[in-house]
Amino acid sequence: QVQLVESGGELVQAGGSLRLSCAASERPFNNYSMAWFRQAPGKEREFVAASSWSGISTYADSVKGRFTISRDNAKNTVYLQMNSLKPEDTAVYYCAASRRLRVDLRVGTSYDYWGQGTQVTVSS
Repeated sequence: QVQLVESGGELVQAGGSLRLSCAASERPFNNYSMAWFRQAPGKEREFVAASSWSGISTYADSVKGRFTISRDNAKNTVYLQMNSLKPEDTAVYYCAASRRLRVDLRVGTSYDYWGQGTQVTVSS
């Protein structure tokens, strides 16, 4: 069972930046594809960014050019650098992990393990 623990969420003004972290308990970490999803109040969970086990990154159109996903396999940690934040980025951000192959990493059902979430609030 993989444990995922997110951190880094907080209140920030529009235009600001945050870096979220997700630490995983499992080794070797590089066998996992990792992703960030988010869920705003009253809305469905949506894909934000993914980093495949092979090193390919994928982003939602809404965050492309503003957010960057990265990973440090030696530290078992994946990051989400969020720049130029907007009020519509306000949500609980969840980290997810998958060892499945040939799946769509933009879909939540492709992931087996989820963190508890970290709140990001962007004020206007």
